[in-house]
Amino acid sequence: MTLILTNDDGIDAPGIRALQKALNGRGIIVAPKDHLSGCGHKVTTTRPIHLQKRSESEYAVDGTPADCTRLAITHIAPETTWVLSGINAGGNLGIDTYISGTVAAVREAAIHGIPGIAISHWIRRPLIVNWDLASVWTAKVLAELFNRPIPPKSFWNVNLPHIEPNSPEPEIVFCKPSTQPLPVKYRVEGDLFYYEGEYSKRDRATGTDVDVCFSGKIAVTLIQL
Repeated sequence: MTLILTNDDGIDAPGIRALQKALNGRGIIVAPKDHLSGCGHKVTTTRPIHLQKRSESEYAVDGTPADCTRLAITHIAPETTWVLSGINAGGNLGIDTYISGTVAAVREAAIHGIPGIAISHWIRRPLIVNWDLASVWTAKVLAELFNRPIPPKSFWNVNLPHIEPNSPEPEIVFCKPSTQPLPVKYRVEGDLFYYEGEYSKRDRATGTDVDVCFSGKIAVTLIQL
């Protein structure tokens, strides 16, 4: 099984190292050299993309997460069987999947017929992400998903909760994605608009991934193209 690991937080972010740890060091890292959170499914077509080979299993890409998937499956590892993206520092729940570069990387894989899993970690301030614990939870989720059939042209979206230290291990819940909007609120100063929407105050319809994750459980949704 050939695994590609990518993200949108950048190749040096702690989340992708936590993902690699969850896989016991397996996989080829092909990730953006810079932080590109929220870039969505942007691709680079009007300039060259620089690819830096850091080692036999690690490549830094001067491009987007979707670019990383494209280069990985066409030039670095055409035999790729799974594309895994994350662990993102922040949730990618419900309609976030349209905005997220993390999710775009696995959507791009699904477009080419390769299954993928996007993994994100909701951040509930002032709590700090425990990446070692995130690795443990991710390993268990991946063991479950690798053994589940996945329909063609689809991918898994996983969101880890942010719970208090020493809380019981969160349950894995398969659920539907929320279609409710994010808070849209701006502070206006002259002709400048500052976004002030609070993620934790978004709508959370019962049983959706937002509600499941905010309730302290691991939310898993199946998304089809």
